[in-house]
Amino acid sequence: MASAPLIDSTAGPPGSGRVAPSWLRKAFRSSEAALIVLAIMIGSAAGLLSVVQGVLAQTMQHLLYALSPDQRLSAATTISYLALLALPAGGAVLALFSWVTHARRRRMVDAVEANALHGGRMSWSDSLVISGQTILSNGFGASVGLEAAYAQLGGLVASLSGNWFALRRSDLRILVGAGTGAAIAGAFGAPLAGAFYAFEIVIGAYTISALAPVAAACLASVLVAQAFGAQPYLVAANAGEQIETFHYLVYAGLGACAAGAGILLMRAVAEMEAATRKLPIPSICRPILGGLLLIPLAMLTPQILSAGHGALHLNLEADVSLRFLAAIFVVKCAASIISLGFGFRGGLFFASLFLGSLLGHLFAGSLEWMVGLPVIDPHNAALVGMAALAVAVVGGPMTMAMLVLEATHDFSLAGAAIAASLVSSTIVRELFGYSFSTWRLHLRGETIKSARDVGWVRTLTAGKMMRRVERATPCNTTIAEFRRAFPLGSTSRVLLVDDHENYGGIVQTASAFAEEVDQKAAIGSLAIHTGLALTPDADIRSVMTTFDTEGADELAVVGSDGGVLGILSESYARRRYAEELDKAQRELFGES
Repeated sequence: MASAPLIDSTAGPPGSGRVAPSWLRKAFRSSEAALIVLAIMIGSAAGLLSVVQGVLAQTMQHLLYALSPDQRLSAATTISYLALLALPAGGAVLALFSWVTHARRRRMVDAVEANALHGGRMSWSDSLVISGQTILSNGFGASVGLEAAYAQLGGLVASLSGNWFALRRSDLRILVGAGTGAAIAGAFGAPLAGAFYAFEIVIGAYTISALAPVAAACLASVLVAQAFGAQPYLVAANAGEQIETFHYLVYAGLGACAAGAGILLMRAVAEMEAATRKLPIPSICRPILGGLLLIPLAMLTPQILSAGHGALHLNLEADVSLRFLAAIFVVKCAASIISLGFGFRGGLFFASLFLGSLLGHLFAGSLEWMVGLPVIDPHNAALVGMAALAVAVVGGPMTMAMLVLEATHDFSLAGAAIAASLVSSTIVRELFGYSFSTWRLHLRGETIKSARDVGWVRTLTAGKMMRRVERATPCNTTIAEFRRAFPLGSTSRVLLVDDHENYGGIVQTASAFAEEVDQKAAIGSLAIHTGLALTPDADIRSVMTTFDTEGADELAVVGSDGGVLGILSESYARRRYAEELDKAQRELFGES
């Protein structure tokens, strides 16, 4: 049974007084150039918001942990034990913030879910709450990234703008993708990676109609972020030795290892969340306990704190032992699992990049140990592993490959990253089927596996497709009376109700005119599908499944009180599905 969208967008329908003037709406709805201009403005706002959120989180870290001006938290050599009390304190602040904003009492929609199920409509209040929770979690040092906050506000700006101009569903989805991609592009200083993030993660398809708005938004975001002095997450990295042809096979093996690690990491987070719900403590106190558990891990190494930007650069540039890298990998995984499992808000985007770089180093070192000589360059392996594990967790093979390309400017290394990413993506989709964002939606009962627009499927319900029946026929009506009321040719089906006005089945009119029937008998004796009916909120997929399973031509639509609302035929339901599917395809490719 489909649930109603939990959206409280401030935008209203045309004529509600909360949209742009009609001439302006018409201009943006009819002109692709105007849509690109709007995307540029949205991208600029997304880039600026990314800078603001990053500054807020870093300022908190510098104040709480007494860092030097240019120092990243995860790159700190030592942190005082007293400063680490910021972790449980942050859990307490996060719990208080969530309680004040009632965040735990409602389901909040992110950009991926909004584009997949709600046509791009996002809630401004929920988005601000998500952003605030993420900044607090990261700012106090929990092992989570800020990318969720960046993408949320970038998508929000796009959603509110599109609703204000009353854009079509397809255009609104494109703008939300452009806004989230622009936010990621601004944070990483990587417009290509941001654009592919929009296509692969948020829009769910590559289309010509979306290409120009998304690209324009991402370029604008990077320019604005750099104008405000933002430092990209991934500084320019130098590639190692030249990539040879046989290296692609080796990196494919690295992609397989990354897929396994990604699946284990995502399942571990889900298991930890399930385990913490069973603890005999109030749910609002879980982040405090999580912060306490992070303290001994941070005492082992500060590299587990925050998302791991400083630690990533530190390990890429330093020559460290495999044993040390393996220890950091295990401890960072544990820190991320605890942080998310105990209620800190954030994502695994950058954590997966950091863990992937460690995995690549370990993979290259292990091969050298087994073979007795270097097989692949450890530095290259770290960059390829970074992309492969991020693909396993976040999705988007081209997104991560472009991130490697923009960081190294090495096309052969980007090709190796594509090979490893495709292997990783294929294995994860085959064995697991979800990215981290869609896996969390799956745990909430959703079935989506990407941001591809399936919201229209849920809006095409039995209640909207049925033919209404004003008055049903009582089951105790005699067949003789029925013949007089419904002569042959007048209708093919008649709905029945019992003495309590509840659904009593369907009668095929022709069956009442058969020679062998007793005309004094009740018409209810000829009823079919007496225990089978559709609910008004059943979506088109469940409707067609019921028709296929039961072999029925027509079914009644019955309300929760048992009363008859209408009737729906299989042929009409399939025709409406085909029409909506064709419409969705035309909108996707900009042909509507």
